Amino acid sequence: MAVLYIIGTPIGNLGDISLRAVESFKAANLVACEDTRHTLKLLSHLGIRTRLLSCRAQNEETAATKLIAALDAGQTVAYASDAGTPALSDPGAVLARKAAAAGHQVIPIPGPSAFAALVSVAGGRDKTIVFEGFLSPKAGRRRSRLRELMALDAAFVLYESPFRILKLLEDLAEIDRERYICVGREMTKLHEEYLRGSVAGIKLVLAGKDRQLGEFSVYVSGKKTE
Repeated sequence: MAVLYIIGTPIGNLGDISLRAVESFKAANLVACEDTRHTLKLLSHLGIRTRLLSCRAQNEETAATKLIAALDAGQTVAYASDAGTPALSDPGAVLARKAAAAGHQVIPIPGPSAFAALVSVAGGRDKTIVFEGFLSPKAGRRRSRLRELMALDAAFVLYESPFRILKLLEDLAEIDRERYICVGREMTKLHEEYLRGSVAGIKLVLAGKDRQLGEFSVYVSGKKTE
């Protein structure tokens, strides 16, 4: 029985790579990844030379077939998305499911996650947290889903691009401008920043900047949270 390692990789700071992740990459005969160029930089930084195979959202079904063939041949395979933990708003779930169905071990190598990192510093008091990830870029669908999420007694976490972060905050403010949120920008990177307060207050702060840079993660407290 061969092994597929699902490896969490740094979301920014390469120092966050775990010793076990490095060992698993070294042990692999083949590394599948979301973007070969991105993962090549990480492996080069670690001094690891291993054959790479693209396995992204657009080709995960066909790539999984090739990877299962490699597992069937007794090879050890590692999978990494571009950043963070695979299958959380990233590909990896299809591969993991198919590999397990084929009778192979699928072993997680825990590592960085923007979701977990943001929750740890958000200061939220919610017992239940929903991970939503990226909302639809279509305005109608985005607002409809936000209304559903804002009606929950649970907190939720979103990911957003710098191009739509202000629009997201505008949509949130239309529903509840006083709701507590925490916005993380460029987490673990050089210009890391966290903003905590009401939707309206954070929107005002970000709108006052010349431009928005970096990727954003947004924690929104639940409806009944004080």
